[in-house]
Amino acid sequence: LNLAADCNAVLKALQPIFQEQGMTETVHNWEDHGYLATYIKKNGSFANLRIHPHGLVLVDLQSYNDHIKGREEVDQLLNKVEERMKELFHGNIKRVKRLPAILRGGVIDRYWPTADGRLVEYDIDEVVYDEDSPFQNIKILHSKQFGNILILSGDVNLAESDLAYTKAIMGSGKEDYTGKEVLILGGGDGGILYEIVKLKPKMVTMVEISFYKWAIIHFHIFQTAFLLYMRKTCGDVLDNLKGECYQVLIEDCIPVLKRYAKEGRMFDYVINDLTAVPISTSPEEDSTWEFLRLILDLSMKVLKQDGKYFTQGNCINLTDALTLYEEQLSRLYCPVEFSKETVCVPSYMELWVFYTIWKKQTDI
Repeated sequence: LNLAADCNAVLKALQPIFQEQGMTETVHNWEDHGYLATYIKKNGSFANLRIHPHGLVLVDLQSYNDHIKGREEVDQLLNKVEERMKELFHGNIKRVKRLPAILRGGVIDRYWPTADGRLVEYDIDEVVYDEDSPFQNIKILHSKQFGNILILSGDVNLAESDLAYTKAIMGSGKEDYTGKEVLILGGGDGGILYEIVKLKPKMVTMVEISFYKWAIIHFHIFQTAFLLYMRKTCGDVLDNLKGECYQVLIEDCIPVLKRYAKEGRMFDYVINDLTAVPISTSPEEDSTWEFLRLILDLSMKVLKQDGKYFTQGNCINLTDALTLYEEQLSRLYCPVEFSKETVCVPSYMELWVFYTIWKKQTDI
């Protein structure tokens, strides 16, 4: 409202609407803090009417309706509340906002958080796959817009629509991979490997730490999920661990990086798809930051002097975490430079930051 609310007047105006529905009323009055009225129907449906003296009126309605008629009854009740408020306050209503219904307890979970903590409702119409490995829950849900979406332990990971993510973490089409040596860290969905193999590299080595764990304990879960339901993303590259110009190592990537550094093996491109930049802004207290810095240092040791390192950052709204990540780049064993790009990844429903990092050229 544009003015202070007469709590008693609002309550009396709206009471008949709920009473017509056969709902019993309980009213709480907190004097200077307004009213709370609860209306309960015999079928268990209930409404909370909260009236704040400063002019905010909230109506919360919860009901079990699995049919169109029930939803129509809810809409009719809310329409009557809205009309009565307009009659009561005429031109003194600042804003009326009706939120769509949140569906709780359904077979299909449509609600998933973004990286910056916003709740998004997806157009999920089918649970394609849902299994637990010893390390995480693996879900594949079907979206009308985005195709199959991979969700790992509640985190939206990648959808069939998200070629933009794969392209961005490969350099957004600006790089020539022909005849090049490429190292992929992570990338267990196979999308990066599938796209790079098309570009005729000399050799691509993919090391997947998660792959390693699944291979020992529950690898068939991974195979079933991706090879049956994410073919548009991975193609046929995960059918075999070796191909004409690629190999997949089922090992922990840290020992592999240390071994390559000791052997002096170098790569034209290193692509880190292990994890996003941590949301935590306390790197001294977060083991994920320590892991990230270790991967960065080891990757620089196996990156050619003119090579490039690609990785994802995080949501563009997480400015503090992204700034902290950029500060870490100044602490590596060798000086580096970087650029960043913001890309819209369809199923994330938020802008995502990607980094390109290279060794700083020193004057001779």
